[in-house]
Amino acid sequence: MMKKMSIPTSKASLVLFLCQIISALDVPLDLSQPPTITQQSPKDYIVDPRENIVIQCEAKGKPPPSFSWTRNGTHFDIDKDAQVTMKPNSGTLVVNIMNGGKAEAYEGVYQCTARNERGAAISNNIVIRPSRSPLWTKEKLEPNHVREGDSLVLHCRPPVGLPPPIIFWMDNAFQRLPQSERVSQGLNGDLYFANVQPEDTREDYICYARFNHTQTIQQKQPISVKVFSTKPVTERPPVLLTPTGSTSTKVELRGNVLLLECIAAGLPTPVIRWIKEGGELPANRTFFENFKKTLKIIDVSEADSGNYKCIARNTLGSVHHVISVTVKAAPYWITAPRNLVLSPGEDGTLICRANGNPKPSISWLANGVPIAIAPEDPSRKVDGDTIIFSHVQERSSAVYQCNASNEYGYLLANAFVNVLAEPPRILTPANKLYQVIADSPALLDCAYFGSPKPEIEWFKGVKGSILRGNEYVFHDNGTLEIPVAQKDSAGTYTCVARNELGKIQNEVQLEIKDPTMIIKQPEYKVIQRYGQVSFECIIKHDSTLLPTVIWLKDNDELPDDERFLVGKDNLTIMNVTDKDDGTYTCIVNTTLDSVSASAVLTVVARPNPPFDLELTGQLERSIELSWIPGDENNSPITNFVIEYEDALHEPGVWHYQTEVSGTQTTAQLKLSPYVNYSFRVIAVNKIGRSQPSEPSEQYLTKSASPDENPANVQGIGSEPDNLVITWEPLKGFQSNGPGLQYKVSWRQKDVDDEWTSVIVANVSKYIVSGTPTFVPYEVKVQALNDLGYAPEPSEVIGHSGEDLPMVAPGNVQVHVINSTLAKVHWDPVPLKTVRGHLQGYKVYYWKVQSLSRRSRRHVEKKILTFRGNKTFGMLPGLEPYSSYKLNVRVVNGKGEGPASPDKVFKTPEGVPSSPSFLKITNPTLDSLTLEWGSPTHPNGVLTSYTLKFQPINNTHELGPLVEIRIPANESSLILKNLNYSTRYKFYFNAQTSVGSGSQITEEAVTIMDEAMASRQVDIATQGWFIGLMCAVALLILILLIVCFIRRNKGGKYPVKEKEDAHADPEIQPMKEDDGTFGEYSDAEDHKPLKKGSRTPSDRTVKKEDSDDSLVDYGEGVNGQFNEDGSFIGQYSGKKEKEPAEGNESSEAPSPVNAMNSFV
Repeated sequence: MMKKMSIPTSKASLVLFLCQIISALDVPLDLSQPPTITQQSPKDYIVDPRENIVIQCEAKGKPPPSFSWTRNGTHFDIDKDAQVTMKPNSGTLVVNIMNGGKAEAYEGVYQCTARNERGAAISNNIVIRPSRSPLWTKEKLEPNHVREGDSLVLHCRPPVGLPPPIIFWMDNAFQRLPQSERVSQGLNGDLYFANVQPEDTREDYICYARFNHTQTIQQKQPISVKVFSTKPVTERPPVLLTPTGSTSTKVELRGNVLLLECIAAGLPTPVIRWIKEGGELPANRTFFENFKKTLKIIDVSEADSGNYKCIARNTLGSVHHVISVTVKAAPYWITAPRNLVLSPGEDGTLICRANGNPKPSISWLANGVPIAIAPEDPSRKVDGDTIIFSHVQERSSAVYQCNASNEYGYLLANAFVNVLAEPPRILTPANKLYQVIADSPALLDCAYFGSPKPEIEWFKGVKGSILRGNEYVFHDNGTLEIPVAQKDSAGTYTCVARNELGKIQNEVQLEIKDPTMIIKQPEYKVIQRYGQVSFECIIKHDSTLLPTVIWLKDNDELPDDERFLVGKDNLTIMNVTDKDDGTYTCIVNTTLDSVSASAVLTVVARPNPPFDLELTGQLERSIELSWIPGDENNSPITNFVIEYEDALHEPGVWHYQTEVSGTQTTAQLKLSPYVNYSFRVIAVNKIGRSQPSEPSEQYLTKSASPDENPANVQGIGSEPDNLVITWEPLKGFQSNGPGLQYKVSWRQKDVDDEWTSVIVANVSKYIVSGTPTFVPYEVKVQALNDLGYAPEPSEVIGHSGEDLPMVAPGNVQVHVINSTLAKVHWDPVPLKTVRGHLQGYKVYYWKVQSLSRRSRRHVEKKILTFRGNKTFGMLPGLEPYSSYKLNVRVVNGKGEGPASPDKVFKTPEGVPSSPSFLKITNPTLDSLTLEWGSPTHPNGVLTSYTLKFQPINNTHELGPLVEIRIPANESSLILKNLNYSTRYKFYFNAQTSVGSGSQITEEAVTIMDEAMASRQVDIATQGWFIGLMCAVALLILILLIVCFIRRNKGGKYPVKEKEDAHADPEIQPMKEDDGTFGEYSDAEDHKPLKKGSRTPSDRTVKKEDSDDSLVDYGEGVNGQFNEDGSFIGQYSGKKEKEPAEGNESSEAPSPVNAMNSFV
């Protein structure tokens, strides 16, 4: 069965690396080979003294190796120590401490040897040391009395433990002591104070030491600090507390972390800065800790050696210290020796190269014995860091150890020489399936073994040629790499391995898949707090791959919150909060590839309120306000609004003061005297306004005389003999001091009078009595308080009270323009008689009577007002042929003056309204009786009526139009010599001498011939006719049943043809002349014409313009038949324009058809 292997493209480089380290020299375990150490304990092994000691040593080899140990350089006989056992099939030692053993008894240097018939491998020297967490030595600690501003060091001096403890300072409540630029802990655990403050006084400075290996914490005795104050506090320049002096040295090993420290004392607290003399601090590896007091450089190398200077500075000066750093190096590999597999007679080399500072020495061992005293092998030659093998034989198999050491450490590596003669074998499973993404590297494995080392060749397809060229990469371990695999790269590949002992081949399969793509990526979103947001992630992938979509927030899992809804193609976040701000990543994984796309979510909200308001620079008329802005919540603050409260005059009421740019945090504010100010600040961004800040402290300004006078001063009389002076009082903060009053002054204008003044309390009105009626006055109001007067106020003009006008307008004239409109003129009244502000004129007019009826009715007066000094106006909406009266009055602020004498005028005649009704009664074969009512509004003397009528036949054609003039005193008319059974349309209106009024229309039908009607009735009541109708109905029912059956069976039935062949005689219209059945006529042919509809020029009426009911011709009144079968139409009047002759008509079905429908 084919085995499947998927290679994610993102991990191709890792797979390549792994493939490269699978050397062709890795010997299968079924072949003889020397031992190889596979697992061992660390060189420096610190153990927990309360637990069993496990010293690891695992190895592989063929045959399986045996194990032995040395302790402190001598053989360790395990069988003689009951507390020590070795695990089966392993070299791992277990020292039983939990059953009475003591860890201290097993301290020492241990080394493991794994041996079989082909050689011996040895482990590193493993130094076993039990961890220690000793108690603090008891000591008597004196309280520290320190002057404010002095420096202080609290020494921790923890007990020496193994490994060294972690130091931290806490109080009695187990709360960590806060640290800052002023107070911080040094690398040695001491607590340094750059300068002490009164708040540093406490009795529970406690140093704790945590020993992680034993999970214990030791506590030092509490230290007491008492700070006493002296005024003034003396400032001090910086002084270094650690390190002391101006220079020091530091040695660090290559690859370790370099920590340099400078802690300074001084007041103000010094600031620390670091530089490297003659160079730059290494980028990406340099970090500052402990408020920049510690310089941290990770992964140091020899290039980091040099002089590092720390500079402590405050306002009084600076101090520096230079630390000379030397980077040494324990040995590290350049070329470690690797296992060597040779066939008999082959040559080879083992190379062991290492470096360090100082340079390490190289020594060789064979099977754990120094090579100088090991058994000789003529095939080998040692040349410093290299062993050369020539014409090896099977007895040359051995394990060689290379030791590189200097004063800072050592390296030990095992490498075997295994002499074998083996034909090739391929270790990769047969028919292995590889799947890769198109345009990605494909790595086809061909792990092999053979001695001598086989040659590897690759072929594609069953009969393919050997693969060569730049499009392929052939690795030493047999792997075939296709750097850019295309669709046509898919197929079967064959790996062939051959040496002088044989040949073997293996086939693998390669499939190429379409890459996974995100075709709709999530986009950057800005959302307001508590809103809803969605990110899309729509993907396209190979149909044979199953993708999984994972969403991350800030490269971590999504919060476990029901607000996060993960859909098939999207992520939705409901009720967004500030915590949701961040980067959201959609990751799509398949077994072969992985793609991702990210988008940032910015949650915006109204800013947080400003805080820490401070008032500075207090002056009499200004002050400076400063504040600290709150969080802008991802939307920049555009401006700050400053409000104030006057606790003296309007406590609890906040007023707008000013606003400043969002980049400012201070504002210079103008102040008014005698105001107890407090201020608050509101931040504004695009989302809205923040909550107000907490109020500032209060600031009371000194009193002063008023700066301004009341506004909106007016003088208006409320009575004919007074003058009411009003003003808007000053607001509390405008008073500028206590005792606010007003000086009110007035004098008559254009009269040489002195000012009259009164001083009133804080009110808004003063009434001057005994003034002449409506004369102008000069008025002014001035503010004053206990400290003086405001500036001189400006004067305003007012008037004393108004009285009703004295005279009426004269010379009133009326000019009648037409029957409904007139124009009135009048002379203006003298302004002195108005006795007030002229507002306009009012025209009162009313209808006295109608000239046509001579009847009086309730008089309803109408009023038209004409503003200003207008002397004419139009009177619309008059009734024709009527008598009117009018008068005119002048109007001022007090009211109306006397009316002018009534003026009578008459309107001329107009055209009348339509007759009030038109009824058509008593239809006969050739006559109709018309009755009507006179117009509701004759609008003059009626001279006559005009009647027009025309017939409408069955084909909707209009007949000739006949016109009759009727005297005005008539109210009915009998029209004779009409055609029987014919519909007529009538148009009726009234006339005055001016012209014709609106018309009213009606329709009516003359009755049919009596003999014909009798015959129709007789036929309809005959038994044979009723029987015939029943037979026809039965036949139709049978046809319907047959049609239904045929339709259900899927057949077709020509219903229309059958109905045409068997027409129901009852629905056939009768010919008028002989009473026989005529042709079939569609009912729509007999529908009446809608009122007012237009007909075509050929005098036919469109079917869609007709209606379905005879009733509609009576304007909603139901039609009915008399006992003799004649039709009676009850009509109500309807206005309609008179049509041109023959161009407009309405039609109803003929009485014959109507009666047929009732049979």
